[in-house]
Amino acid sequence: MQAKKRYTTAVICGFILVLLYLGVKNLPNHFIDNGRHFSIENGEFLSFLDASDYSFGEDLHMSPRARRSTGFDTDYTKCRMETCFDYSKCRNGFKVYVYPREDKISHSYNKIISSIQESRFHTSDPNEACLFILALDTLDRDVLSADMIQDIDMKISKLPHWNNGINHLVFNLYSGTWPDYVLNVDFNLGQAMLAKASMSTNTFRPNFDISFPLFAKDHPQKGGERGHLYTSTNNIPPLRYYLLGFKGKRYLTGIGSETRNSLYHIHNKKDIILLTTCRHGKNWQKTAKKLNDTRCDKDNEEYDKYDYKKLLYNATFCLVPRGRRLGSFRFLEVLQAGCIPVLLSNGWELPFSEVIDWNKAAMWGDERLLFQVPSIVRSVAHSELLALRQQTQFLWDTYFSSVDKIVSSTLEIIKDRVLQHLSRDQVMWNTLPGSPWLLREFSDNLAAFPFFYNQLGREVGEKFTAVIYATTPVTLSSSPLFRLIRTIAKSAYIHKMIVIWHCDVAPPPSHRWPADLGVPVVVKTRNIKTISSRFYPYQEIETDAVFGFDEDVILTTDEIDFALSVWREFPERIVGYPARSHHWDEAKNRWSYSSRWSNEYSMVLTGASIYHRYYNFLYTNGLGTMLTRSVDDTQNCEDILMNFLVSHVTKLPPIKVTHRKLYREVLLPNNSKNNLWSDSFHFSQRQICIETFANEFGYMPLIRSKLRMDPILFKDPVSNLRKKYKQIELVNT
Repeated sequence: MQAKKRYTTAVICGFILVLLYLGVKNLPNHFIDNGRHFSIENGEFLSFLDASDYSFGEDLHMSPRARRSTGFDTDYTKCRMETCFDYSKCRNGFKVYVYPREDKISHSYNKIISSIQESRFHTSDPNEACLFILALDTLDRDVLSADMIQDIDMKISKLPHWNNGINHLVFNLYSGTWPDYVLNVDFNLGQAMLAKASMSTNTFRPNFDISFPLFAKDHPQKGGERGHLYTSTNNIPPLRYYLLGFKGKRYLTGIGSETRNSLYHIHNKKDIILLTTCRHGKNWQKTAKKLNDTRCDKDNEEYDKYDYKKLLYNATFCLVPRGRRLGSFRFLEVLQAGCIPVLLSNGWELPFSEVIDWNKAAMWGDERLLFQVPSIVRSVAHSELLALRQQTQFLWDTYFSSVDKIVSSTLEIIKDRVLQHLSRDQVMWNTLPGSPWLLREFSDNLAAFPFFYNQLGREVGEKFTAVIYATTPVTLSSSPLFRLIRTIAKSAYIHKMIVIWHCDVAPPPSHRWPADLGVPVVVKTRNIKTISSRFYPYQEIETDAVFGFDEDVILTTDEIDFALSVWREFPERIVGYPARSHHWDEAKNRWSYSSRWSNEYSMVLTGASIYHRYYNFLYTNGLGTMLTRSVDDTQNCEDILMNFLVSHVTKLPPIKVTHRKLYREVLLPNNSKNNLWSDSFHFSQRQICIETFANEFGYMPLIRSKLRMDPILFKDPVSNLRKKYKQIELVNT
């Protein structure tokens, strides 16, 4: 009987649905409801005001850009690059303009502005700018903050290039205040992009906004502290003393209180240590008493038993619950500590989520399912833990350890959107050395970069291009330059020679140069105005390997060939002969340069060394203008800067080959260039360069090494017929 009723009810409901469908389908194409006109097209309702209500007509088929220009569409919550960004302003490339400063700005915003102005994208001409940055401090929109700017809408509207925010980027760290902590900023953004911390997935506009990391006021401008995994010697086994750790504030009431107030339920005082305190704010004792929170005293006592950093560095997983806002400072602190973040903040759009694959570095929990968190962290296999921790270190060091890197990453994301033909895929963003050092202008093929040869199984080319830097007039056929050219030509692996002629005297005529070499020699004289010209990415360099020479180098052909064979095993490094080192001078409280021979080195100078041609491109196009300008102004230290660059990108030291100490011609009394190397002023300049470069990079990227590569059977008491590089043993050091 009951089954019969159910079937009857189902049939009746189906009949009613059919009638409703037929009724809607046969409605007239136009009808009026409460004075508004409606039209049905393709089964969808479109509504618009009566023509008398507006002056620009009923054109519903205008493009989104045209509708905005007429004022018809003012809802910018759906902005995307293709609808709210003017690409025509970027015809001259990706340039960023910062408005002149008028009002006082906070320390944090000053760091952001300074980073942009020192970047390779900055321009002082607004007419060539693709992107505009406000000089008005919009970081803190908390009405209780002393840094909040009043009347910001009026000030923004007066900016000469504002144009309703088109092609503008606005930064924000804090929006809203107690008790609501709203997610939106309190001024009219117009069509501007928003780089905001604690961004919600509900308000985030994909492919338009930037989910920005929340960083503390003391976050360093440059460099930043290295990841704990790189500085610690205790990285294996991957499991640390504590499985899951957290130490932070809890809120007795209001937004964010539910999650943190429940953490004590899964704190077991053994391998899961979750500590909270209500001891914060001016009136915390009165608030606790008012709310009858009896746990405060007990929690505070337990809280004081553990040191925050020790807990952070000794936990495999670290809980990152929401604060008053979705994000918290703890997120970056956890990354730096090499602790795998366990996110407990529903609806948080993670920083730089557009390009960073956080699945490789983080775990997710659900605020509503707190008791599942222990099961989640215990289910991760030991084989995955070290990979997750290593990825946290890569992401921290590459994108988050300083304000410079955070700002640079933001600009690189927008650049990839604007110049889509040069955009980098997620592999480039999430693999060493990271997107800042993978310039697609060099190549759109991942296999063209030296960092991926082993991963992609690519064969390293056998040939090399010799780039010889010449600064001395040539008068004799036996000159050091010509002798070097003849020596290089004897190598079976030479593809081409390029002479960078940086001399006031014109080069010798073609008939004076060595003949019958069997190798083309190209002499570059045009636009050779600075010492950095030796690292220009010349079109004539067609091989992966570039062997740099000073004109007075005295290497043998065997030494050249052996260096090439070593480099082919380590194509991402500098490999060569003249080793130098750096050290910290306690007396002068600075970094110093040393040319003394020792068993330890950190630089291999480019006067006799081999490296990948991509570094020429990176030196020319990837470094900030401050660095290259300091080299060109002094006409010195370009070799040191190249070592800084390669070590900074690869996090690896160079490689010295064989026992040779001297690699230059014997000093002549009347040879001004050779005397330069014994000149105290020249050496003191190099001392200054080391300190200048370290300040610009924000840290010391050079890495010391004791490794030296010698040929197989080097100085072994066997027949010379068994040795491939016989000349090397005859070289006087």
